[in-house]
Amino acid sequence: MKRTLYNIFAVTAAILLTGVTTSCNKYLDVLPLNEVVLENYWTEKKDVTSVMNSCYESLENRESILRMEVWGELRSENIVQGSTPSLSNWNVWNSIVDALKETLLPSSTLTSWAIFYQTINRCNTVIHYAPGVQEIDPNYTYAELQSTIAEATFIRDLCYFYLLRTFGEVPITFEPSISDETEFEIEPTVGFKYVNGGWVIGPALDILINDLKGVENFAARRYIDDSEMGNSVASSMAAANSSRVTRNAIYALLAELNLWKGDYDEAIRYCDIVLDAKKQQYEDKKDKLGEINDMMLFNEIPLIRECVEGGTTCGNAYNEIFGEGNSFESIFELEYYTNQGTGNETVGRFYGTSSTPLGGFATTDENSKDVELGNNDVWEKKKDDCRVYAIMKKENGRNSITKYVANSVSMTNRLNTISDANGVKLSLSRRNNEYANWIIYRLTDIVLMKAEALVMKGEAYYQEAFDLVDAVNCRARNITTGTSLTFGDYNSSQTKMMEDLILKERKREFMFEGKRWYDLVRYSIHTGSNTFLAEQVTTKYQINGNAIKIRLSDPNSLFWPFNKDELKLNRYLKQNPAYGDTEDFKQ
Repeated sequence: MKRTLYNIFAVTAAILLTGVTTSCNKYLDVLPLNEVVLENYWTEKKDVTSVMNSCYESLENRESILRMEVWGELRSENIVQGSTPSLSNWNVWNSIVDALKETLLPSSTLTSWAIFYQTINRCNTVIHYAPGVQEIDPNYTYAELQSTIAEATFIRDLCYFYLLRTFGEVPITFEPSISDETEFEIEPTVGFKYVNGGWVIGPALDILINDLKGVENFAARRYIDDSEMGNSVASSMAAANSSRVTRNAIYALLAELNLWKGDYDEAIRYCDIVLDAKKQQYEDKKDKLGEINDMMLFNEIPLIRECVEGGTTCGNAYNEIFGEGNSFESIFELEYYTNQGTGNETVGRFYGTSSTPLGGFATTDENSKDVELGNNDVWEKKKDDCRVYAIMKKENGRNSITKYVANSVSMTNRLNTISDANGVKLSLSRRNNEYANWIIYRLTDIVLMKAEALVMKGEAYYQEAFDLVDAVNCRARNITTGTSLTFGDYNSSQTKMMEDLILKERKREFMFEGKRWYDLVRYSIHTGSNTFLAEQVTTKYQINGNAIKIRLSDPNSLFWPFNKDELKLNRYLKQNPAYGDTEDFKQ
């Protein structure tokens, strides 16, 4: 059985045809494809670079970004249907509508994982062939080889992590297809499986963790030294540091893998490595630039300020992180703004543009109603949280999403004194294109992962965890002295109060970034109950809410069904039992 989604020859042929066709026409005319690839391609450093670049390009493909967002956010309470977007030949909208209704089908376009396995196989190919190139090309150093392998390993394991969080168990291979006759029929490796009334964490996470640990110190720390650049200047060059894999990116993925595994000490250790690196980066900037007016330490965490020192408006944090992109806080993001060969259609079509403010997705009244009156539970009844005004906006009675699609925002720095929406003095400019970057990891993600791991370790660690959450909340509310939250409100022997605090802050901080559903799934696995997830998700349903809650009470419903075509191709895949035995679900 030929598994085309693993097949390297479609990948490498495309690279050859687009990159070196003019010099290789005779080879392509005469030699079999296998010989073109093996004998005439992997001979020098630029060949490795070309395929490595294709790994990034595959990760930036619209099908990849669509799944990062849809798999990680669509089923959560944050997203409801907006307007029907213009998708031309992109046949995906009907599948999205089904997913929004919790009527997932194995025939759905969204259950296809082909783009991730394409990316994985490109990475496998780089890791397989690059050492041979290093042996014959003196211009390709061993240190460069190690860095290349670290980059490819991170991208490969990031893709597997998305697949595991979405499907629970998936086939894992680190071997590329080196012949178009290679057959791939691989048993899935368990990441998370519900067995005999409880969750089992399978070997898949350890496989990825061990894989990353083998390369964690080989990637570049940073590709350019931006310590002498102010943030606004550095962002124009920082894509070199944030859109390529660095050690911090690998540490961030290791932290999250260990968090899902339940190894909280290791999660904290990797979070600390990243936090220490960012603190040092901040101190280096201060040493060379003096005081930095758009950053400060919030509970010893260096974060971008909402209102620059001496300024009169808020919104600066959004503008640097999402508007300009590649900010100081970025750890790894996919670059579109300066690389406009590939558009970020997921953001443009589903979050909106200047010409179509209401995209295919919208958000709920629960997330936005009466915030300016200080009467919204999602935002802790605080009307001065800058995030809410920056990431969503009322459009003809609907709550459009503005995160990523807004070029810039500004609002009064006196939000705590406003009495209505007019008092916000909001100015928001939307992009007229589809080139917003997509952030995978940023600094506050590390901060809140560490806080979650500390809470899971027990009451003795609550204060430290609270201080981390408070740092993120203080920044968002433009509180530069004192605290934002009150420890006494959460310091309880009831662990759930602190867990709720972490989940709420992650919801506020990462809303619409493809993380909320995964957060709810992780919480359900670690607590052994779907109750909280079902209660949260069904708040967005005005009809069929009870039926959906019953459906979501099945632990297996946390994961998506396997695609029907994949079931036909791989006899080792067995359909997720949460999705019934109707004709569409049969293998």
